[in-house]
Amino acid sequence: MIKRLGTGLAVLWAAATASYVALLLAPGDTVDILIGDGPDTPEIRVKIIAEWGLDRLEIVQYLSYLWRLLHGDLGRSYQLQRGVGEILAGQVGPTTQLTLAAAGTGVALAGIIAIVTAGRGRLLRGAASAAELVSVSVPPFLMGIVLLQVFSFTLGWFPVSGAQGPRALVLPALALGLPIAGVLGQVLRGGLERSLEQPFAVTARARGLTERALVARHALRHALIPAVTLAGWFTGTLLGGAVITEVLFGRPGLGQVAMQAVTGRDMPVVMAVVLLSAVVYVTISTLLDLAYRVIDPRIRADR
Repeated sequence: MIKRLGTGLAVLWAAATASYVALLLAPGDTVDILIGDGPDTPEIRVKIIAEWGLDRLEIVQYLSYLWRLLHGDLGRSYQLQRGVGEILAGQVGPTTQLTLAAAGTGVALAGIIAIVTAGRGRLLRGAASAAELVSVSVPPFLMGIVLLQVFSFTLGWFPVSGAQGPRALVLPALALGLPIAGVLGQVLRGGLERSLEQPFAVTARARGLTERALVARHALRHALIPAVTLAGWFTGTLLGGAVITEVLFGRPGLGQVAMQAVTGRDMPVVMAVVLLSAVVYVTISTLLDLAYRVIDPRIRADR
């Protein structure tokens, strides 16, 4: 765990440094970049120079930036005239709701598909593989457009945009969760089929354990390790896909904030979104490392 925490801190430091270097390398004066499309007055310029230490040596500026981050100070958006932390805090809830719903949808569908099709006939497995291939190949934004056209515009079952009530969450969660279900379903099915051929499975069958009980009690647990490894991949998929999905479905959240910050050249907000994404990724990776030990006790014994 000490090694994992050290690696996580190194990743966060690299993300913070990369954001700061991007600010310095951006064409134009640093003060102009930080102001972006916001109001430009001599008072604001003086405030920016003082806050970012632009009148000091570059190494001092960099260390001051890291020091502020360590104290939770993400800076200020001079376009919105608000603290960046305040802006992000107001949008974390809707994005968390969407990503958790999408992850839950993807994992649930993958588990159902894998359990139903593992070890079954070629026709059933072929149909499942074709559906998984389609879900993985179609980008989330295109999937979202299709879902909107069918279930909102044509059938009218779900609202077109907004975040009012659980019904407004269904289509965005499906648009983000289907690609996850496609990949995890393939991996889980392959893991289950390998597990069902292991000696422990033969022994369990000889003792009279039914196939369903064998899958639920033993095989599924063995198949989870490669699937859990992919959780890092779909964390990145969710973070990236949430930006487009929130804009497409007109939902509030960090995706909308990031898009507006990029188009409006609000650099402090862009840098903060990058750092927040790194924090989420490091946290998920650490939790996965703990999950390995829970799923497979042999990992604890080896380490």
